Amino acid sequence: MNNDETNTQTNTGEAIEQDKEKDTTQSLRAIIREQTTEDEMPLTKNITLRKILGGDILSADIIRKQIWLILIIVLFIVVYISNRYKCQQDLILIDNLTEQLKDAKYRALSSSSDLTQQTRESKVLEKLKASSDSTLHIATQPPYIINVPNTEQR
Repeated sequence: MNNDETNTQTNTGEAIEQDKEKDTTQSLRAIIREQTTEDEMPLTKNITLRKILGGDILSADIIRKQIWLILIIVLFIVVYISNRYKCQQDLILIDNLTEQLKDAKYRALSSSSDLTQQTRESKVLEKLKASSDSTLHIATQPPYIINVPNTEQR
């Protein structure tokens, strides 16, 4: 019987030790949980610049519940700003291309005007008179139509 009593006492002693270990681990867990959770500060009506810059406002329950909404709003703002920047860059490019087009049109108009001026009959005659090696001269008779009979039969 002594053997049974000693076994029972050791089993009871082991059970007590296991219960103590469980209690200590549970109490450690409770202590850690208590230290890691932030105590919710009551929302005060006094919102100061110091609280905002210090980050105290970010720990408020209202802000934490709406964090996804805030992130979506920030994302939309970034997209809006980047889209506006891209549109401004496109407008600047369009203005530059418009100026280049105007310059090209003016150059084409100027060269067309120069060509028209150089090919006028009076300019051509002046150039012919200036170069004495040309055998071309102004016609004294008006042009007339030569009628050629059509000899081909179909």
